[in-house]
Amino acid sequence: MKKARNLKVALSLVIAAILLLPGSGCDKDDTPEKETIYNLNAQDVLGVTGTATFTETSKTSTTITLKLFNAPTGTHPAALYMNTVAEGGTIVAELNPIDDSGISSTRINMLTYNQLIEYDGFIRILKDNSESSEILAQGDIGGNVITDTNVIYTLNAIDNFGVSGTALFEKRKNENTLVTINLEGTIAGEFYPATINLSSVTTIGGGPVTKTLNLVDGNTGKSYTTIRKLDGGMDITYANWLVYNGYINIYQSAVEFENIISQGDIGSNAN
Repeated sequence: MKKARNLKVALSLVIAAILLLPGSGCDKDDTPEKETIYNLNAQDVLGVTGTATFTETSKTSTTITLKLFNAPTGTHPAALYMNTVAEGGTIVAELNPIDDSGISSTRINMLTYNQLIEYDGFIRILKDNSESSEILAQGDIGGNVITDTNVIYTLNAIDNFGVSGTALFEKRKNENTLVTINLEGTIAGEFYPATINLSSVTTIGGGPVTKTLNLVDGNTGKSYTTIRKLDGGMDITYANWLVYNGYINIYQSAVEFENIISQGDIGSNAN
């Protein structure tokens, strides 16, 4: 028993000595790579989706790996853009095109990983290089990512127009807001102006327009608007909208701007 005990002690000392040798044990540089995955949603071609994976390659570079699912055959151009999908924007960096494998990988040195995961941008993948190319998939990245925080307001039909729906306010990671108008009863081929106005729907004569929203497409009944500022240039965050003294108007057409077909209170007026 004494010999066995001595042998165990000797083995423990040997293991401890090995662990103390240079290069032994855990290397502080063997930390997991930082990685963030963004979803790329279908756009012009039904069924095509994808992901964009941002992996920190070094302190000064990031690898962007794109994957498409159910994409048509061929080579598909891809790029990183400034602003949001709802706004559109200019190309900041061309990414390597996606081939028949459905994958592409591009190393970016112009922005660090930490800068990219807070970036005001989006990724778009086109079907081909033609001027009128269809968008296969796209998605907001960085600070533009939509959070789980949102609020929905009701838009009621006015008179006999029969158009009603909702206004969804969603908080982005950078505190900006995505407003999605979703209407029923719209006419295909028509486009409907939409505005946010000061005061409430009960205000006699109505309140002034403070934010012009993107036109509602009659084919889909939808409109998407990223809001950073009011029309007058004042910054406004998602939190500001929750207590805003305002309402939304939907109009029959740009020609008949005074014909309100649907409206609803928002912010403090909806509570």
